Amino acid sequence: MTSRRFGWNVLSLLVLALASDTAAQERGPVGTVTLTRPEYDRLVDLAGRQAEPPEAPPSAAALSKADVRVRVDGVTAVGTMALRGEVFGTGVFKVPLIAGATLIDARSDDRPLPLIVENNVHTAVVSGPSTFSTVLGWVSPVIYSPGRGSFVLRVPASGSAAATIDVPGERSEVEVSPGLVLRRFAFNGRTVIDVSLEPGSSTQVSWSARDAAGPAPQAEEVRLLSAVKSLVTIGETDVRLLSVIDVTVLRGAPAAIEVRLPSGYELAGVSGATLERSETGPGELTLVVRNPELRRHQFVIGLERAHGGGSFTLETAMPDVPAAQRVSGEIAIEGVGTLEVSGAETPGLRRVDVREIDRTLISNAGRSLLVAYRYQRTTSPAPRLALSVARFADAAVLAAVADRAVATTLVTSEGRTLTEIIMWVRNRAQPYVRVSLPEGASIVSVEVAGEPASPVEGPDGTRVPLLRQGFRPNGPYVVSYVYMHAGPPFQRRGDMDMALPRMDLPVSLVEWELFVPARYRADRFGGNAIDATLLPHATTGEGYGAGTGGGAGFGGTALRVAPPRAPLALPNGSIGGYVVDPGGAPLPGVTIVVSAGGAAQTAVTDSNGRYIVSGVRSGPNTVTAELAGWRRVQRSVTLDQRPQQVDVTMEVEMASETVTVQSSADAVRAGQAARDAQSAPSANVQSLQRRAAGVLPIRIDVPRAGTSHRFVKPLVIDEETIVTFRYRTR
Repeated sequence: MTSRRFGWNVLSLLVLALASDTAAQERGPVGTVTLTRPEYDRLVDLAGRQAEPPEAPPSAAALSKADVRVRVDGVTAVGTMALRGEVFGTGVFKVPLIAGATLIDARSDDRPLPLIVENNVHTAVVSGPSTFSTVLGWVSPVIYSPGRGSFVLRVPASGSAAATIDVPGERSEVEVSPGLVLRRFAFNGRTVIDVSLEPGSSTQVSWSARDAAGPAPQAEEVRLLSAVKSLVTIGETDVRLLSVIDVTVLRGAPAAIEVRLPSGYELAGVSGATLERSETGPGELTLVVRNPELRRHQFVIGLERAHGGGSFTLETAMPDVPAAQRVSGEIAIEGVGTLEVSGAETPGLRRVDVREIDRTLISNAGRSLLVAYRYQRTTSPAPRLALSVARFADAAVLAAVADRAVATTLVTSEGRTLTEIIMWVRNRAQPYVRVSLPEGASIVSVEVAGEPASPVEGPDGTRVPLLRQGFRPNGPYVVSYVYMHAGPPFQRRGDMDMALPRMDLPVSLVEWELFVPARYRADRFGGNAIDATLLPHATTGEGYGAGTGGGAGFGGTALRVAPPRAPLALPNGSIGGYVVDPGGAPLPGVTIVVSAGGAAQTAVTDSNGRYIVSGVRSGPNTVTAELAGWRRVQRSVTLDQRPQQVDVTMEVEMASETVTVQSSADAVRAGQAARDAQSAPSANVQSLQRRAAGVLPIRIDVPRAGTSHRFVKPLVIDEETIVTFRYRTR
């Protein structure tokens, strides 16, 4: 009965835990869980099971790798064994390392390693669980017989074992049993072999020196060819020399290659795929190779030296391989900053086009190459390079420029002004434009390429961002900002001075539309801006893009060029593009007809105003855009099977009117009507009125009726655009 009650208690706990966990995951109220009888029996069975203890590792510790290095000198073989292993259990364990060896040192992490000798086996005391590495120093006697020497190498019982054995004699035949010789080479009167050993064995190493008896054979003559490719970098205060040296071995097996270094330099680095080590001497560098039997070697040498800065005379030699029978060389020169490099003809050096230089030098150059030379040396010394280097001060470079800026200003009867400035910017790396706002003015909205951004207040003025996070422009894009200024209120009559803010961004053309309330008449304009009617393309709309919220040009005529759009990926033999209204909004449903020689193809623009006509014949073609209620547009295009993008801006069809002049009074009224039509506000004004009413975070009574006055100012560079006028009540 007690066992039954215990089972019910465990089952209740499991059911409650399951219900609590399910309720926590589903974030619902705690409820009742109903189980079937098989599920209930399974839970009872699980509650009665005992947890199985974790399995113990088959071994407390193991050695994974042994790396042995041995050198035979005289009657002893001295070496080191680098052992790596792992302890699996928790606590302190004895790890057998090697049996039957004579150790002279044992260290782990540069500290003495405690060892215990049990049954002639050296055992380390290591705590775990952890990995460990140790280095054992050992020695073994060498036994000599006539023409032969040998010693016994004890190999640890590790997962893998390899050894490098160095014995005397340049032509020694080394035998390892058991073991497999992987590589063999002679060097400086000695023979070195790389061997794969059998773990846990006693390996017999023996060798016979054939050249021990009789006279020593003469060394084989070494013949080399060399190619030296050098890149000279002229810095502001130093000269860096990077040389790539290719050595071709025609005869012999040189274990080391001598390189003569130019004087006055410090060695910055040397590398190479076959380089074992390098030794530096006065004016020379010895490169010891790993495998002398190879026929080709390549080395990279870096040198540095200082100079006085400014203009100077550069005289330098190039690295050279004196043992080479022939050395061919290339020299490429690059410089930091604005430099002029010139030099007289130097015997042995031949000037070449920088495009003919080896690709290795071009890929290592960080800047454009200034000049390049080639040379060839057989017996005479390598030629010296002598150049005159003239350095010029760096000039300021424009990082950003605005092709065009359109300003729209709404003036209220209270004297408050709301101004929107839209700029088409070409930018490389300038993050902000500094804007000097009138005193008391504040920015209420900023957009960069159609996305909102935030201005930054600095000690020398407000900064409007030209870039934003994740945006990397590759062409013109739009930056706009809106600011509000509280000026003096209008009286019955008076004078008014208005100015656009200074910007440290060059603007090719500033166009300014000033909207005055209908109850006031403005005249006698002055300032440094000129009337827009005096600039022909400002009134006809030729050559400028439309604004971001409106799009009508000066004089009420819609601008004919749409704002920049992403280029289309068109196949060969096709014509495509966008169709937009004067404000830049896409026009869907426009019929596009591409005709040539009596044949015609038709397409209709989609919701984005985009169209593509494929399979167009080469030669002159006519592109026609038609839509009910809009003016028909035709374009002539010559196609050579390369795709062309033809963007079209369409205007609303206006009803034609006929005016009959019957008297001078009628002529005056007609002229006044024409002037009033020219003073009508553009779509930019209408867009700013709508934004002020429902989008911008400000409260301002924007006039709905009024007169627009338009001005232009070309090439504005960090200066104000000023307009003055006299006003009076109508």
